[in-house]
Amino acid sequence: MIKRFAKMVLLLIACLAGTGSIWKQGPPRPYKVEYPSYFGNRINIPEDNPLTEEGVRLGRMLFYETALSSGNRISCASCHKQELAFTDGLQFSIGVDGTPTPRNSMSLANLLWVRNFFWDGRAEGLEKQAETPLTNPHEMGQALAISAQKLQQSPIYPALFRDAFGSNVITDNKIVKALSQFERTLISSNSTYDQYLRGEYQPTASELNGITLFFDPGGAGCGHCHGGPKTFSELFHNNGLDSIPEDAGRKAITGQEYDNGRFRVATLRNIALTAPYMHDGRFKTLEEVADHYSDHIQASATLSPFLENRQKLTMQEKKDLVAFLHLLTDSTFITDKRFSNPFK
Repeated sequence: MIKRFAKMVLLLIACLAGTGSIWKQGPPRPYKVEYPSYFGNRINIPEDNPLTEEGVRLGRMLFYETALSSGNRISCASCHKQELAFTDGLQFSIGVDGTPTPRNSMSLANLLWVRNFFWDGRAEGLEKQAETPLTNPHEMGQALAISAQKLQQSPIYPALFRDAFGSNVITDNKIVKALSQFERTLISSNSTYDQYLRGEYQPTASELNGITLFFDPGGAGCGHCHGGPKTFSELFHNNGLDSIPEDAGRKAITGQEYDNGRFRVATLRNIALTAPYMHDGRFKTLEEVADHYSDHIQASATLSPFLENRQKLTMQEKKDLVAFLHLLTDSTFITDKRFSNPFK
């Protein structure tokens, strides 16, 4: 506890340096997000939770704050590690009660463009998403009201909440809003593929063929679902993992039979860092993923039409496709100090 308090004091000093006191007068300062024009402007920032310098700073601290969990054991970062593109490398994450979560931890990259969260899309908006793992008994396992009480007793957090939201009274809603602000800044847009799009990188023959295979409807056809530079879409598909899905996916939310086995199309950015793959983490390598889409699609009533009657890939084509997927790694994203643990 003393060590943690010392770290918080050091952080406070760093925050004060060159930025003005956290007990400053005036409203929060707007936070400017930067991203390439080809990402598009269909971003998701609620009117009642604009990004501010103070809100993002607070959200970063809360993201790494173990006091938000039962017994102060884990934080959001326990299942979303920066070095793994904000995943955790496990098939299923382990929460405060030692119970594995039912699905694989998703990357938090580029959530600014996402509207429906989790594999089944059950949370509309990032604020709703942020609330869920905090209170789930098998994840962080603590009521938001208790989290607010714990933070209120801190020597630092009340002032930080005042800076961000105009009052030092800490509430459930403010916790969720601050976390959401920080998570919206987690933008990955400087991969080797981005450098290629900017004319700063010349792909190898294998990588270039992989790009063509990925986006060409007559090739691997990955672009049907993972099209565009962000490599994800606001759609749900059954990607042929099982003829009879063990996990109902989207159907569990909508109750519609046509949603059986359908899951949200996740981003492929930093995919080489986010193994294992799929909603249940069944594939350990990208090579296994390529094999699945080429050779092992399981037919079912809700199979995505994009995966029907597919042409199998050769071994070289699979290698080329994986070579392209490695181009999506953004080394600056996983080392950016703005996203790192402020307590270290």
